[in-house]
Amino acid sequence: MPQISITVNGKVRKARVEPRLLLVHFLREELLLTGTHVGCDTSQCGACTVLIDGRSAKSCTIFAVQASGSTVTTIEGLASDGELHPLQKGFWEEHGLQCGFCTPGMILSAVNLLNDTPKPTEQQIRDGIAGNFCRCTGYQHIVNAIQHAAKNGLPKRTRKGAKAAASAAAGGR
Repeated sequence: MPQISITVNGKVRKARVEPRLLLVHFLREELLLTGTHVGCDTSQCGACTVLIDGRSAKSCTIFAVQASGSTVTTIEGLASDGELHPLQKGFWEEHGLQCGFCTPGMILSAVNLLNDTPKPTEQQIRDGIAGNFCRCTGYQHIVNAIQHAAKNGLPKRTRKGAKAAASAAAGGR
C-alpha cells in the first residue's frame, strides 16, 4: 500500500492507504472529519467539496494518493482561533442552511468563488455554486449568505492560500 502525506486543516497526516481509496473516505473514515459528506456517489451533488491547495474540488472524484503532497481544507479547518469564517457567519446570519447536509460543500465552493471574485454579482454566485445541490431550501438564502460574506471580506489567510494555489497552477512552484 502506498504511503501518503497530506496537510489537512494545517496538520500533516501520513498514512498507508489502498490505491483506490477516495479522498472523501480518507477524510471521513481515517481522519474522522465528518463535515465532508458523501451525498450522491456520482460527483453531482457537491456535498463532498473540499479545498485542495486553495481550490474547490469534489473529494469523491479524487483518490487519496492523488492528493498526497497537497494541502486540504475541510469545513472543520475553516474557522480560526474559535472565530467563524465570514462564510460560516454569513450562512448563520442569512439562514443559508436548513438541514445542513449541503452546507459544508456550499461554503467551501463559495470560498473558492470569493477568492477568485471578491465582489460577485448574484449571477456569479449562482454560477459559482452550480455544482452543489441543496434539497431543502430555495437557493436565495444561500446567495444572501455568500453576499453577506463578500461584503465583510475574506480573512487574509484564506486569500493567501488561493494566491499560492494560483501561483503553483501557473508553474510558480
